Amino acid sequence: MSPFPSKTATFSLFFIFVFALSSFSSSQPTSPDVLLLLNTIRPALEGAAAANAELSSWNTSLPLCLWRGLRWSAGGSAASALRCDNDSALRSNLSLSLEPSLRLLSIRLPAAALAGSLPPELGQFSFLEALYLGVNSLKGTIPLELGNAPALAELDLAENALDGALPPSIWNLCGRLILLRVHGNNLSGNVPDPADPSETCARLRVLDLGRNRFQGPFPEFIGGFRELTDLDLSSNNFSGSIPDSIGGFRNLQRLNLTYNNFTGPLPASFQDSRFTAEAFQGNNPGLCGRPLDRCGSSPGLSSGAIAGIVIGLLAGAVVLASVSIGWVQGRNRRNRARQTEEEEEIVFEEDGNSGDGRLMLFQGGEHLTLNDVLNATGQVMEKTSYGTVYKAKLTDGGNITLRLLREGTCKDQAECLPVVRQLARVRHENLVALRAFYQGNRGEKLLVGDYHPNRTLHDLLHDTRAGKPLLNWTRRHKIAVGVARGLAHLHAGLETPVTHGNVRSKNVLVDEFFVPRLTEFGIDKLLVAAVADEMVSAAKADGYKAPELQRMKKCNARTDVYSFGILLLEILLGKKPGKGTGKEGDGADLPAVVKAAVLEEATMEVFDMEVMKGVKSPMEEGLVQALKLAMGCCAPVAAVRPDMSEVVKQLEENRPRNRYKLCIDLSTDGEIEHFFL
Repeated sequence: MSPFPSKTATFSLFFIFVFALSSFSSSQPTSPDVLLLLNTIRPALEGAAAANAELSSWNTSLPLCLWRGLRWSAGGSAASALRCDNDSALRSNLSLSLEPSLRLLSIRLPAAALAGSLPPELGQFSFLEALYLGVNSLKGTIPLELGNAPALAELDLAENALDGALPPSIWNLCGRLILLRVHGNNLSGNVPDPADPSETCARLRVLDLGRNRFQGPFPEFIGGFRELTDLDLSSNNFSGSIPDSIGGFRNLQRLNLTYNNFTGPLPASFQDSRFTAEAFQGNNPGLCGRPLDRCGSSPGLSSGAIAGIVIGLLAGAVVLASVSIGWVQGRNRRNRARQTEEEEEIVFEEDGNSGDGRLMLFQGGEHLTLNDVLNATGQVMEKTSYGTVYKAKLTDGGNITLRLLREGTCKDQAECLPVVRQLARVRHENLVALRAFYQGNRGEKLLVGDYHPNRTLHDLLHDTRAGKPLLNWTRRHKIAVGVARGLAHLHAGLETPVTHGNVRSKNVLVDEFFVPRLTEFGIDKLLVAAVADEMVSAAKADGYKAPELQRMKKCNARTDVYSFGILLLEILLGKKPGKGTGKEGDGADLPAVVKAAVLEEATMEVFDMEVMKGVKSPMEEGLVQALKLAMGCCAPVAAVRPDMSEVVKQLEENRPRNRYKLCIDLSTDGEIEHFFL
């Protein structure tokens, strides 16, 4: 046998070598859009944070259909969009990233934990039609180059941390633009005019500039955007009058001009039935005209008569001011005296013979005695790592709640009493009041509160037993607003703010009229550090823990907001929060569930079935807005989360449309239950 290979074998080896060489040389993407995406866009959106789960899927070892949030075209148009609806399509597009004609059509990564910035190179995608990057933590400015994207029609950058001015080049998109949302950023300055004063943005339907720091007069050029169906300029610093040209919006369905400094008469066209006073609230008191108060006038009065009226009013004002100053000074003296008396009126009842300890009484608990508390018969309601909660029956037949703090978990008396006094001053309809505090001679401590016989929100959402009332969206919204108001009061309605520290559905009591009451607020401040930190561990296991929270001493208003966001998702999705998959009773990572649904364009499928009952339009009923708000509260970066006052405002602005409708629910005994919200 010859030691040299035959001609056939030599040819085969040469073919294999050439094929391998050609495969190696072409293994890198040749599509300019893919190269731009991998080399520039991904690093910018990722920022300095750790690898992002969504962006990590942009990998040439995976089929293009598995690159999350992206839509491709193999021929450069929407008509030739890449199919991803079956297994064969998935397999067939594995090597398409090598195809030079491959073009990017859309990027949709809402609520994807992006923490970088917007790269100017986004404007280089020739066929990019849609860019959805809302509810992330993107920083920096909106690049001027974005306005040069030749095909961009939908741009959603809402609920990020973008700052600076809105670039004037944004109106370069007007020929194609259908949707522009920058709601909930830190954009400032005047809204720039289009370069062409006659620009009408004929395709633009949604323009949302709300909740930024824009200033200056009403952007009058918007009056030329006659095809708008949704206009939101709310929560900015706009001032001056609202121009008559705005009345020409024949298709406008939603208008929000609230919380600015607009003044003067409203255009006559606003006096039709399309717009209510809710669209204009929170502006300068000088804003008038239907549907607000009528603009004042003084017909038939001469200048002399008007001058006489003014002089008379000024004289009356001087007299009234003098009387008022004296009254206010007297009231302040009385208030100071009353405050001193109230501080002295904290009642300590002691049994000198048996040494049973002492009882501090607060507003609403004056009827209690030491014997009442110590002789009440208790029934265990709940056990926690730091104590036990009892339903206690008094000798007169009434009920109270006793929260016994376990021995060794509580701080000493000197540290406890200032905290107890602070918590005892908290009074709000959505917070459970502290009525008394018992300190035993052996160190035992009891927090005494009202007994609320109704279920917790956790039970209402997750109990599968018969007899549970229907939780439609109207009722759930009422619960969510109540919890938000209670937290907002703790954070901003007290002289000394209180952090709740343990927001979860098990700590929300709901009565028969679906009024919620938060309990356990501020408990961590009574506990020693090691025990308080156990609350953080429990919050992590149950899915309520903010990512930056390591120890309870770092708990603050922003970590409460994160926990509320999880609670709101729990209300909307009807799933228990946690770190699992949601199968076999374990909790689910609720933000991840929503992100996955958004990426799969199945957002409507995440809502609990009971929530959707009777809801014709999730957008009009505020469901979609509530979901976005919840995801904003769960932002990984604490600084971009809204505060609870803003949460309350957004929930109230997006109420269910039938909130005044009589709700009817068939109860277990066959009778009909009625209540108004």
